[in-house]
Amino acid sequence: MAGINTGRWLAGGVAAGVVVWLLEGAASVLYMDDMQAALQRLGLSMEMTPTVWVLSVVLSLILGLALVFFYAAARPRFGPGPRTAAIVAVGLWASGYLLSLVGYYMLGIYPNGMLVMWGVVGLLEMVVAAMVGGWIYREAAG
Repeated sequence: MAGINTGRWLAGGVAAGVVVWLLEGAASVLYMDDMQAALQRLGLSMEMTPTVWVLSVVLSLILGLALVFFYAAARPRFGPGPRTAAIVAVGLWASGYLLSLVGYYMLGIYPNGMLVMWGVVGLLEMVVAAMVGGWIYREAAG
């Protein structure tokens, strides 16, 4: 059994990370006002400093790399293609994103409608990003 094609994993992962970052940035207009209001009620703010911008890029790239890594690992079992990318994205979304949203819900920090929107947007981001990364990924020539 061949290993993961590192070059294609990196290329697909970076592409997936860029997709996540762009979609998250575009989607933030849907909930930014609600998020800022919720934080202000707690005496907090969300200033977009250069450090925050860099962290958003780095975290998006890490997510993209993880999506394509698990896509590459799942490919031999489920086959190449969008179905496998969607399976991986839903699995990672449920095991990370959804759990964070439930934690926010339990703390009562953000409005429930915003949490639902975050969940839907996050799931769509991850599925699209996994499909883009999976489209780029190919097994190493053996």
